[in-house]
Amino acid sequence: MRVSQAVSMAAIMIGGAMGMAHAQEVKIFCGDTGIGCAQLQPVTDKFNAENSGMKVTLELVNYATVLDSLPVQLESGEGPDGGMITDLGGLSRFYVDLTPYVDVDLFNHEFPQTLQWLRGSDPTGSAINGMPASLTVNGAYVNLTLFEQAGVPVPGEGATWEEWAEATRKVAEATGTDFAMEMDRSGHRFASLAISYGARLVDDEGRPVVDEGLRNAITQFVEWHKSGVMPMDLWGAVGGTTHRELFSDFLNGNVVLYFGGSWTLSRMDSEVGDLFDWSVVPTPCGPSSCTAMPGGPALVAFNSTKHPEVMGKFINYIAQPENYAQIIAAAVEIPAETTVVENGVEYPGVSARTQKALATFSAQVPKMDEAAFNFQGWRFQRAMMNALTTRISQVLNNELTVDAALERIEDDVNLAITAAGTQ
Repeated sequence: MRVSQAVSMAAIMIGGAMGMAHAQEVKIFCGDTGIGCAQLQPVTDKFNAENSGMKVTLELVNYATVLDSLPVQLESGEGPDGGMITDLGGLSRFYVDLTPYVDVDLFNHEFPQTLQWLRGSDPTGSAINGMPASLTVNGAYVNLTLFEQAGVPVPGEGATWEEWAEATRKVAEATGTDFAMEMDRSGHRFASLAISYGARLVDDEGRPVVDEGLRNAITQFVEWHKSGVMPMDLWGAVGGTTHRELFSDFLNGNVVLYFGGSWTLSRMDSEVGDLFDWSVVPTPCGPSSCTAMPGGPALVAFNSTKHPEVMGKFINYIAQPENYAQIIAAAVEIPAETTVVENGVEYPGVSARTQKALATFSAQVPKMDEAAFNFQGWRFQRAMMNALTTRISQVLNNELTVDAALERIEDDVNLAITAAGTQ
């Protein structure tokens, strides 16, 4: 090789190395459940291969890190460029508007109801701060084997919460099952019941609402615990804001109806297996509606990023229906994107029972009350959910009356709003 050729080759190699060294790299936090790093990685690899000069790195973190440590990091300006998060309203002050870097028409068409969840104090605005990654749906799992053994008919679609309580009570008594109904110790799960009873929870100005619907829901919930339909040692024995999911009780056949959510479907399929026959049933109805709470993670960009254009281009890439469908299928999640919902999703390797359960969960989305969507996107949703779990437990333990609990709930959330205003 002549000297001139060698010099040219060296220059090309050096230039390429410098290009790699100056690649715009972003880091995204994601977990190991739902739509996590494992489900995002194949599409991320495609993005990196197709976009020279840009690199997206996924960092696996546990849920506690996202819930507790991430807000502290973002407050100090030291957080990651983006993340897969669930506290959509609570972290909204840290988002960056990606409007200049995404296909706005695509996002508005594909996520017409859920983009508002990422707009914090301006839910009617036009900012695009990320994309809803999937929908989760609160819902009821029922042990059909116990119903068959008891000879009790399974309530049909449109059955009320009270009808389900009575039916499951009969089944539990006939079969010697420990409990008729259980609900995760979660303000989010309780919100499904509350809104179905007419509770608003938040008004148009972003202030907490304590109304007759919430009073009636708490009163009924307490009565179920006092009468033994629900176990006192779950909501009653644990204090404060402690979150408890009760899947293990359903797995072990200790409860007839378990009110949890769609995120446990894969575990339900793999761990319950053929131990007993089970089904997801349509959401029980209250006097106001038959609503469940929607939820789900979102992929967002934070204002700590130095490369918002890379985050925007990556999230826009994830939002393409063909890429999004691949991720949803791998995660066995309910899609939030209009085109993918309309086209349907094939979930490779998923049992017929789980396919049916996914269809039932998806069928609850059109029945969701507007108050449920508003509550999900509220910046102070977590403050309200924490107040609900704390104060309801105090009512169960005879430390507060229902009226006193309602006053404390409103005070708790207003204190959180005041504190946020002084930050």
